[in-house]
Amino acid sequence: MNNPPALTRRLGTFDASLIGLGSMIGAGVFAAFTPAAAAAGSGLLVGLVVAAFVAFCNATSSAQLAAAYPTSGGTYVYGRERLGPWPGFLAGWGFVIGKTASAAAMAMTFAAYAAPPGWERPVAIAAVVLLTAVNYHGVTRTAGLTRILVIAVLGALAIAVAACWGGNGLALDNVLGEGLLAHGWYGILQSAGLLFFAFAGYARIATMGEEVMEPRRTIPRAITIALGITVVVYAVIAATVLSASGPDGVAGNPTPLAAAVESGTLAWASPVVRVGAAVASLGALLALIAGLGRTSLAMAREYDLPHALAAVHPRYKVPHRAELTVAVVICLVIVVADLRGAIGFSSFGVLLYYLVANIAAFTQPDEDRRYPKVLQVLGAAACVALVATLPPLSGGLGVAMFVVGIVYRMVRLRTR
Repeated sequence: MNNPPALTRRLGTFDASLIGLGSMIGAGVFAAFTPAAAAAGSGLLVGLVVAAFVAFCNATSSAQLAAAYPTSGGTYVYGRERLGPWPGFLAGWGFVIGKTASAAAMAMTFAAYAAPPGWERPVAIAAVVLLTAVNYHGVTRTAGLTRILVIAVLGALAIAVAACWGGNGLALDNVLGEGLLAHGWYGILQSAGLLFFAFAGYARIATMGEEVMEPRRTIPRAITIALGITVVVYAVIAATVLSASGPDGVAGNPTPLAAAVESGTLAWASPVVRVGAAVASLGALLALIAGLGRTSLAMAREYDLPHALAAVHPRYKVPHRAELTVAVVICLVIVVADLRGAIGFSSFGVLLYYLVANIAAFTQPDEDRRYPKVLQVLGAAACVALVATLPPLSGGLGVAMFVVGIVYRMVRLRTR
């Protein structure tokens, strides 16, 4: 198709930054610390630093590429343009499958805080349906709701931190536990791979590049702002939950921040935290659905997904068929998946997605270069290292996911 239906540029730096921020904060604060603590204990603090550095390397690559290729699809498009159709397909496939699992994890996190016992999965599915309806009606609706959600989440987190430190006091022994290196470097790297799940939201800005105004200036700036704020928030929350509960307490509780507040003398703030957790998860889920729809649109334009998904709604200017299809698949994953398995599986796909992004950015000419090549080399090496240290089940499922994708594309190429 020579002239595929185009999306409309409506997002400025502020809204783009909020979409990235909303994508990240919900994932990390309320979902990723528990499995990271199980892997590394207090060493999750070191894992957080490693994950933040890898995210920074990947963010600079994404920003550099997005400035040169300001269209929907993110690394799927960059891989095709810089490396060829197969690397682009693998990046897009990893993103769509991995982030579908991530979206299911966010919906289940929301339900863990908001639903009565026994109703978690129906409530998670209802959240997916509701937010898909919001996305369906246009990107400005998405940005407007994200703005409200992010402000509410940051307010709830501020109350939670104040309640923890005001009610519990400083407990440095809990933060350090048995020592930062007690679980070894393998455990630390595994925690970094799991925590990377929490940083991957900045890619949402790049995947929505076709809807950003002045993309060469806006996208790099928005990615940097969103990632910087998120790193600070995560560091504060990590120190807080470790101080309140210790590494074993964090590892054994699926809602560590709420537990940290409830353990102190200001437990009255616990409902605020639970509401904030639910809202944060909704914000992340909203941005995930939007990003998945745009990447699916880009892949469908090139026939790497069914071409019917390339449709753009004539009134709302969104990839409506792609978003509806994504929503159905997310709901199916919710029916069968568990939270920790979804996080590890998502990390596998997204780390390989960024491996392609770093390699693609490394090949860019000098006139498109914004950051030194060493960052792309370090980012690519770190992605490979973190993939290798993910839990074996996550790695096995990830490999199987890519085998299915390769077979699918080979069959498609032969039939065409």
